[in-house]
Amino acid sequence: MGLGERGLVALVGGGGKSTLLFQLGRELAADGKHVVLTTTTKMGRDQVAGDLQICETAECAARPSSRPIMLVTGGDSHKITGPQPEDLDRLFAESALDFLIVEADGAHGRPLKAPADHEPVVPSKSTTVVIAIGVDAVGMRLDEASHRVERATAFSGLGPDHLLTAADCAAILVHPAGALRTAPEAARVLVAITKVSSPDRQEAAEEIAIRVVEHPRVDEAILIPDQP
Repeated sequence: MGLGERGLVALVGGGGKSTLLFQLGRELAADGKHVVLTTTTKMGRDQVAGDLQICETAECAARPSSRPIMLVTGGDSHKITGPQPEDLDRLFAESALDFLIVEADGAHGRPLKAPADHEPVVPSKSTTVVIAIGVDAVGMRLDEASHRVERATAFSGLGPDHLLTAADCAAILVHPAGALRTAPEAARVLVAITKVSSPDRQEAAEEIAIRVVEHPRVDEAILIPDQP
């Protein structure tokens, strides 16, 4: 992903964000980085497990650890929540941590997201914004693939029963009322195309990538295979 030596990374969009969050955290921590993971929306509590160190305060998260740190500030028995975006901006600015990686959007498990006006919840100091899409959206009905179906139909002019093409998915991703509008001006923008697991999906993912990088605000598109 070309994240450099330090960054505040916001993950938005559809399928694969949580997998990216935890995989990035583990890989960066294994490379000796002080990395903090959190969310500005809600995540399933059952997702937060394994080798993570759990912190409930910014002061705890700011202390170096050899493991990925998960910053959890609230929630219930089913969901967890994290700090407000401005608190994450402050943590990144005032601490020596290397990477703060934030799941800043929800998609209810759908591969494609067309955000509402109040979404995504991206910290203003984000250095990289990653817009995720599951390539399995291609070939699905719009109303099955999309979270916020009414927004996806408004962005595309397509009906709920329309079978999505790679071109449709790319157009929804870079729509001016979509996730791009919340990316800070100085942030690098990546599109992460996930679940690339077969030649057909590879071809569809490559078409999405070619189309989205034509947008002047998108710096790069990357293809991410299914996790083994």
